[in-house]
Amino acid sequence: MCGIVGYIGRQDAAPVVLEGLTRLEHRGYDSAGVAVLGGRGIRVAKRAGRVRQLGDALPKRFTGTTGIGHTRWATHGPATDRNAHPHVDESGRVAVVHNGIIDNSAALRAELTDAGVALASDTDTEVLAHLVARSDADTLEGKVRDALRVVVGTYGLAVVHADFPDRIVVARNGSPLVVGVGDKEMYVASDLAAIVRHTTTVAMLDDGEMATVTAAGFTTMRHSDLSSTGKTASQVDIDAAAYDAGEHESYMRKEILEQPTTAQAVLRGRLDERFGTAHLGGLDMDARDLRAVRRVKILGCGSAYYVGQMGAALIEELARIPADAEAASEFRYRDPVIEPDTLYVAVSQSGETIDTLLAVQEVRRKGGRCVGLVNVVGSAIARECDGGIYLHAGPEVAVASTKALTNMFLGFALLALQLGRVRDLSIADGKRLVAGLERLPGQIEEVLAGEDGLVDVARSLAEARSLFFIGRVRGFPVAREGAQKFKEISYRHAEAYQTSELKHGPLALIDPDVPTVALVPRDELTESNIGALHEIDARQGPLVVITHPEVDLGEIGAHRIDVPRNEPELDPILLTIPLQLLAYHAARHLGHDIDKPRNLAKSVTVE
Repeated sequence: MCGIVGYIGRQDAAPVVLEGLTRLEHRGYDSAGVAVLGGRGIRVAKRAGRVRQLGDALPKRFTGTTGIGHTRWATHGPATDRNAHPHVDESGRVAVVHNGIIDNSAALRAELTDAGVALASDTDTEVLAHLVARSDADTLEGKVRDALRVVVGTYGLAVVHADFPDRIVVARNGSPLVVGVGDKEMYVASDLAAIVRHTTTVAMLDDGEMATVTAAGFTTMRHSDLSSTGKTASQVDIDAAAYDAGEHESYMRKEILEQPTTAQAVLRGRLDERFGTAHLGGLDMDARDLRAVRRVKILGCGSAYYVGQMGAALIEELARIPADAEAASEFRYRDPVIEPDTLYVAVSQSGETIDTLLAVQEVRRKGGRCVGLVNVVGSAIARECDGGIYLHAGPEVAVASTKALTNMFLGFALLALQLGRVRDLSIADGKRLVAGLERLPGQIEEVLAGEDGLVDVARSLAEARSLFFIGRVRGFPVAREGAQKFKEISYRHAEAYQTSELKHGPLALIDPDVPTVALVPRDELTESNIGALHEIDARQGPLVVITHPEVDLGEIGAHRIDVPRNEPELDPILLTIPLQLLAYHAARHLGHDIDKPRNLAKSVTVE
């Protein structure tokens, strides 16, 4: 991984590819490179560092109307110039860019070395260039097919060959690829963001699919036998401006502030005030199907996993059926028992998270029913699932998820409400929750309006080397998400605990240098939570308390952050918004690159 861009047409390819790579910087990367194919054959420029530095270092007259480029997130070998993509064969006539991991690369590298090939990098990707070059096939498509027959792993790749200057061949297995259609010019990308300024007419490749891309158009085929799949392009409804930060200093800030609007978007047309329920036609499940569900299992990674825990709590409370969330990255490795009356829910902003996609495939392989909660229409998980709920959050560019996470919670609230109302949830409770959901966008706006009061608190937290985030029951997954945000963009160690577990070990670490961020809503556990705050305060542990205005903290010394109350089942998402702001302002105070935290990528497409 992490980003691929390709162009073939009438323009000079390098500037188009570089601009596309710039638009993929949010995915996280440590080196970049570009190869152009022109009258002098293939020329390659690559280096560790940012796309801007690569552009500054391009040789003069680096011209050609066909080009491929890449931003690399290191897997095999460190971030160095020689490990950057594109990779070429010994003759320099084949160039390859690749997202994913070739699992049998060590064996293939040994075979190539034994055959006398001098490998120039530490990467798994380089073997692809040599395998393509060594094929005896008469076409570039045949050469790529031969290479793919011997590799095991995941890939989204683009290949150019000096002997076939009129085309780019691309292939997908577990890593996304999009073909964009222009006017006598074509584009290739791993993410629509790279090409949306040029075209919104696209075809998304499926796993096991290959495409030949020329200036005149594209054709698709299967890897295995090059038989046609006949895929055509379609128009996607998206505004290129949605991928710009505009007046905001970072995408994360823009996306935090968009949450009142995006929350309205996911709820629009889905609430039924008359019957106190939700309508989710995309699930493709009628009332009889919903009543047949005896358990719900939610699968996600990172923030999607934590919001899945919030969703599981909602489903248990409202529908009174067992529900739990599990890290998708672990799910398939334990040979899970797939039950016919369990509804599996896969959660992913991009819809391309490889661990979640593989978990879905495991469920489907064993005959289970899986629906998706995703933000990207036509993504791999959306296509793999039996039905789903689109999040309608719009493009999310920052690595740290904010508006998509909020819409995931609301998606779970809608699902829980619909499941509850076909069971024993009363119409009165249904109407209460519908009214609460309708209030949420305005209440999120209220929380955001108090941002200025959080800045100094965030700065004080940024100075700590380690922090605790604590919450109980509904609040615990919120605490986990808060710790996640703080870790990933401020680089401070943060750990989440159930408030009730403090005295079973973690309290030993409380001292004046270890702050605690505590979630204390006004609910049936308020007094117990305040008791835990007294224990921290007695040990001079600094406290930040996110709570409701009605909660009396007494004499406890704490920075207090109030959020408006909603229905108790819906309060967790309002408690989450201040945690986003605290992490954002802490990272800003420390001078970090907020949108592109080190070592992380927006869409994790390798295991």
